[in-house]
Amino acid sequence: MPTSNSPQAARLRSIEGRHNVLLKELRKAFAGAELTSDNCCAIEGLRVVEEAIRSGLKFRAVFFSTSAKGKAEKLLPQLGAHVETVVVPDKLFENTVSTESPQGVAALAFCKSFSLADVLTRVEFGPVVAVVALQDPGNLGTILRSAEAFGAAGVLLGEGTVSPYNSKVVRASAGSIFRLALVKVKIKDVLPELRAAGLRLLATSSHKGVPLPEAGLSTPATIFIGGEGAGLGRHLMAEMDEVVAIPHSPKVESLNAGVAASIVLYEAARQRTLTAAEAQTQGEEESVS
Repeated sequence: MPTSNSPQAARLRSIEGRHNVLLKELRKAFAGAELTSDNCCAIEGLRVVEEAIRSGLKFRAVFFSTSAKGKAEKLLPQLGAHVETVVVPDKLFENTVSTESPQGVAALAFCKSFSLADVLTRVEFGPVVAVVALQDPGNLGTILRSAEAFGAAGVLLGEGTVSPYNSKVVRASAGSIFRLALVKVKIKDVLPELRAAGLRLLATSSHKGVPLPEAGLSTPATIFIGGEGAGLGRHLMAEMDEVVAIPHSPKVESLNAGVAASIVLYEAARQRTLTAAEAQTQGEEESVS
């Protein structure tokens, strides 16, 4: 571990005033749950910062509260020499970040930028997820985590959806937000491009629609997930090529949006794997014959 006289520890400097430029940017990014002017997002917690490092993100600055200064010894060797690393008094740190019981570590991290074209280049590997008017940060974080886990091409964030840079979304995504292709869009505007790319448009339903095991999810598709209450609007539902229903007990009115999306993404991955295995078996049989 670096000592107090080592070059690593020497990079730490103290900030005492709340009007420091870096602190003001961190506070504003947390409060607005949006990117800064130089495309940084505010993140908090030792594990979240470590996930950002593991995901290859670069940092503008990393902040430690005075009582959490010991955690700097673990993180400093993993950061580049150009990263500003500062220590902030506990009370000032608490008033800057978004959680009620902060861990004493926060950062401004440069986020990767993606376009719809970036997402469409990957549709042969997995479905696109389109989220519309989803307000619960835990649900969105779960969807992002499942999207990465089950090989989605990317996630489109439609109007009325909670910001992916909300601190609760970031934590619930367990680092997936740092690696997924995320694109904010106007859903109506991108429908023609999705169709032109050969993607089927699929919606989920609680009770009506094609039963999930019977839905064709092995081919390129966009899976639409609506808000917690109203779901997808009537006009958007009219644009769908198919509605997929997840079989469940009639005693349950509907599934949580994050759970529903995760189940559909798992089934899509299962069907793709099965189709690929069948194609490989067929190819081997033809080569033998």
